[in-house]
Amino acid sequence: HSGTRYRDAVPVLLDWLPKITDRKAKGEIVRALSVPWAKPAATMPLIDQFRQVDASIDPTGTGLRWTIGNALEVLFDDANFDELVELAEDRHYGKARQMVVLGLGKSKRPEAVEVLLRLVDDPDVDGHAIKALGKLKAPGARTAFEVKLDDRRAWVRNEAKKALAKLAG
Repeated sequence: HSGTRYRDAVPVLLDWLPKITDRKAKGEIVRALSVPWAKPAATMPLIDQFRQVDASIDPTGTGLRWTIGNALEVLFDDANFDELVELAEDRHYGKARQMVVLGLGKSKRPEAVEVLLRLVDDPDVDGHAIKALGKLKAPGARTAFEVKLDDRRAWVRNEAKKALAKLAG
């Protein structure tokens, strides 16, 4: 939070990341790696950590795994597109995928739209898929945006409205 760029600490943090077993300490390391200057070095280790989180300690997918997914959104780039899509589409990760899905909205790959359109029907990540499609200004998503205008969640309806406005503008 100091505003200091701690590039030299990134390799040390990455060295400790797999060694730490305390969830809170690991979460703090993940947050410290959730900075643009940690890429590309931190991306694959964080993908590995995302996969390794014990579901019994994070059954809802809103704890450590979600925090790692948030870091992956910050670090998103197309160099690890396939691995990130694999995480985004694997439903057994539940809500922890939300920010990984949102990260797909930063992609320059045309396949990102197809992936996100498949995720619009996944209740754990549908709103994040709509938001990501809106970032991509994907004209092929118009129908998905229109359907979500009737969603029971206000934030999803708002994201759908914003996305439709981007298509119109």
